Amino acid sequence: MAENGRSAEWNGRKGEIWVVNHERIDRMLAPLGRAALDKAAPKPGETVLDVGCGAGTTTFQLAEKVGASGSVLGVDISEPMLSFARRRAATAAPGLPVRFELADAATYALPRAQFDLLFSRFGVMFFADPVAAFANLHRAMKPGGQLCFVCWRPAAENELVSLPARAVKGLIPPAPPAEPNAPGPFSFGDPARVTSILSAAGFSHIALEPFGCRMLYGVGETRDAAIEDAVEQAFETGPFSRVLAELQGDVREQARKAVRAGFAERAEDGGVFIQGNAWIVTALVERI
Repeated sequence: MAENGRSAEWNGRKGEIWVVNHERIDRMLAPLGRAALDKAAPKPGETVLDVGCGAGTTTFQLAEKVGASGSVLGVDISEPMLSFARRRAATAAPGLPVRFELADAATYALPRAQFDLLFSRFGVMFFADPVAAFANLHRAMKPGGQLCFVCWRPAAENELVSLPARAVKGLIPPAPPAEPNAPGPFSFGDPARVTSILSAAGFSHIALEPFGCRMLYGVGETRDAAIEDAVEQAFETGPFSRVLAELQGDVREQARKAVRAGFAERAEDGGVFIQGNAWIVTALVERI
């Protein structure tokens, strides 16, 4: 998808849907975000850039770590999500050293040598030109600064996609093979590619640590309610939702039943759990 198309999408219905579903999304991503935050280990007084900050959850978590003597800038291309983040900052997180900017981090004229830490929770896999984007971010970091982000491993290793895809196999024609390096949620699945991008952008000491966990994907007062919650999320915000959204009539209903049966196999006390597998990526900016 072209950059302007991606921006229009996130400033339209998709951005609004993510605002409505932010609690679901944050709940699902919580263990992965915590693992990345622990790895980044932000320190009091540091200046942090949160790329693809969305509704601001990670921005607030970072701000709690750096304290009043630090600061955190959250950047995103979605005005609906940033407006929501600003409202949260004013009501639920008053006094935290945060601010938000509507901008594409790939090209935004960030101040040079400003940030001690560049952080992202699943916000850096969508750059049309990732080398240029990370070079832009590299220029904004202080010598000795640290990059830390979490990104998905390949789609086949993540039940966000593999579970609904298996469920509808045979109901709909197979999708054409995706371009592996095209911008998208799973475009950083290849560790060699990630290393090459960051190295070309000027980063050093690049490392990718595999991290896997069970993600809480559906909740409800009953088992059936939790399964239905998982189905709704798959159809509304999951990475397979674009395929599901194109289905109509009887095919859509059959697909919904099949996806529901798939999630029913993952239901247990406490909700519906699926497997998530990611990379926690770290790198440094060389001191001059």
